[in-house]
Amino acid sequence: MKLLLSLRAAIDCGLAPTTLTQQILRHSKARKQTITTAPNRPYKIGIMSVEKPKVVFVLGGPGAGKGTQCSKIVDRFQFTHLSAGDLLREERSREGSEFGNLIEDYIRNGKIVPVEVTCSLLENAMKASGKLRFLVDGFPRNQDNLDGWNRQMSEKVDMQFVLFFDCSEDVCVQRCLGRGQSGSGRTDDNMDSLKKRIQTYNNDSLPIIKFFEGAGQVKRIDASPDADQVFGEVERVFLASGF
Repeated sequence: MKLLLSLRAAIDCGLAPTTLTQQILRHSKARKQTITTAPNRPYKIGIMSVEKPKVVFVLGGPGAGKGTQCSKIVDRFQFTHLSAGDLLREERSREGSEFGNLIEDYIRNGKIVPVEVTCSLLENAMKASGKLRFLVDGFPRNQDNLDGWNRQMSEKVDMQFVLFFDCSEDVCVQRCLGRGQSGSGRTDDNMDSLKKRIQTYNNDSLPIIKFFEGAGQVKRIDASPDADQVFGEVERVFLASGF
């Protein structure tokens, strides 16, 4: 009974871990069991498969247009957009948050928030949504992020590919400054924070993108043109990937 209740809870949140499935398989010595409710009337019972959520990582420099393109993907392909940065900012401003001051310090100084905090926020958001397609925007941003994700989440999701928005540094800076001047409300849309963010991106994030590229998991998009033109390329990638 306890095992069935655990399975039901895992299915409800959409993130049943592999270990739970393994527990079920250990309780049944084969994938199918035969039971008899009346003479000569056998019935087959199969183990229910639990579909893992599909995840696309969305990476690129600050100002590359990740948020804009994610909103278009959500509308066109029914993904749920999870921005690691937005989740951290929401948690930072949430009254009573035990991580608020820590997150504020990291974001203001252009540093990457500890992976345990970010992974927990992402996992909670996935569970709360009840959906099965996710864009994880701005994550993983360094090796520690990737290692933490692999420890905490890799067995719970089906990672599809990395959508990489490739954009020159000059264009990214101008976009961020323009966003700040138009009232984005972000404390890091200023030149001092941008310099730190770009340095962090070059030192920590680009090696992760190259790692995924070496594994054949990167879909590179030229993010320099206008948003509609960029989305034309994005759309082709998702259609070719079966979405």
